[in-house]
Parts: sequence; structure tokens; C-alpha cells
Amino acid sequence: MTATEPAVSDAIAPAEASPQPAPGATPPRTPLIARAAAELVGTAALVAIVVGSGIQATKLTDDVALQLLANSTATVFGLGVLIALLGPVSGAHFNPAVTLAEWWTARRGGAGVNARELAVYVPSQIAGAIAGAILADAMFGEPLVKWSTHDRSAGNLLLGEVVATAGLIMLIFGLARTDRLRFAPVAVASYIGAAYWFTSSTSFANPAVTIGRAFTDTFAGIAPSSVAGFVAMQLIGAVVGLALVAVIFMRGKTEQDKPAA
Repeated sequence: MTATEPAVSDAIAPAEASPQPAPGATPPRTPLIARAAAELVGTAALVAIVVGSGIQATKLTDDVALQLLANSTATVFGLGVLIALLGPVSGAHFNPAVTLAEWWTARRGGAGVNARELAVYVPSQIAGAIAGAILADAMFGEPLVKWSTHDRSAGNLLLGEVVATAGLIMLIFGLARTDRLRFAPVAVASYIGAAYWFTSSTSFANPAVTIGRAFTDTFAGIAPSSVAGFVAMQLIGAVVGLALVAVIFMRGKTEQDKPAA
């Protein structure tokens, strides 16, 4: 046995003898491949819920209000479950706007993803969104890929996307600032459900979901020509949301921060 080989007694030592993290210490992060898988699967499931419930609603009724009610209700429940399930793995972003906002806060000294994680999360979310739209179409016997003809380029709809995304970012990062992220599954799902109805755009609020929904010519679709405008407004909304968080949830100075008299 060389000096670099572990002793037999070390190899058979009981598990309780291994070092344990100190109470309150940050636990090890989930491997990046697992987080990427969670973001891909979660975003795919979210888009499948949005698109699939939209198709189902149009098959069951011709009333557009009932169609939107069914679509928004399914999204609320589905999104809440996905956040509760996958939040502990990846943070359950399912949204490049959220990931970019986290990366920006991390650059400024806050918690969040780094550049490498950003480069993995965003493509995973986009790939998942496209896969989710194709899956929903397949489940309902629709063409697997058929570009949407649902034009959403009107200025009032673009304004709706700014409002929807700004509110979403303010909610998520406001909860983080006030240490109440445990409420995220209910709070985020509830906000999206409400924003379906109070915004003119029905609250896409997500660049990946927007791209995915261009692949289906069904109730939830968006014409490819409208995608760039929606994504641009969502990114602007993310900036507005972060600015609102900085102002509304401004941290006060502690006694240690105050200059000596």
C-alpha cells in the first residue's frame, strides 16, 4: 500500500463518520446537467400545458371567453406544480427573461446564475419550449410543426407584454428580497393566471414560450413574424421589473453600514 492509497479502515468507516455540512451552510448545488434537464423538461411541460389546453378548449366550445378560461386555469395549476417539483433542482426558471435577470443580479453581487449556467439554461429552455409545442400537437393529432398564423404585432399587445413581464420579474425578485420564495409556486402561478386576463397579450411573459408557441397553428400560437417584437418587449419588461425591485425593495442600511459619528 502506498502513502496515497486510503487505509482499509477509512474505506469501511460508517457513513455517519464522514464530515457533515455546518448548520445553515449552503448545500451543494445540483449538477449542471441535472439543472439543464429540469429546465428543458419543465419548459416543455409548461408549453405542452399551454398549447394542449388551448387545443382541448377549442374542441369543447366555440366561446372564446370559455376557451381562455380553460387555457388559463390549466396553466395556473400546471405551472404551480412544475415550480413546486423542479424549483429545488434548477430554480424552475423555465424562462430566459428570469434567467437573464438572475445572471444580472449575480454580476452585481447578488445570488443567481453565472455566465456558464446562463449559456446552458437558455438553450435548454428554448429547446424544451419547441419540444412541448410539438408534443401537444402530437397528442391532439395536429400537424407536428405548422407555423402559427395568429398575428400578435399590434402595439397594444406589445405594451401588454412589457407589463406582464415586468410584473413577473418584480414578483419573483421581490419574493427573493423579502425571503418569501417558498410562496413562489402559488404566487407565480396565480400572477400568470391573472395576467392572462388583465393584459392585452394574455401574458406570454417568456421568450422561450413565445418561440415554442410559433410552432403550432392553434389557439395558443403566435405568428413567427410577431415573435421578435414580443421577445424584445419581454426583455424590456424584465429591465423594468428589476428597476422596480431595486426601488420598492430597497435595502436599508444597518448599524454597521452607518458611518461613525
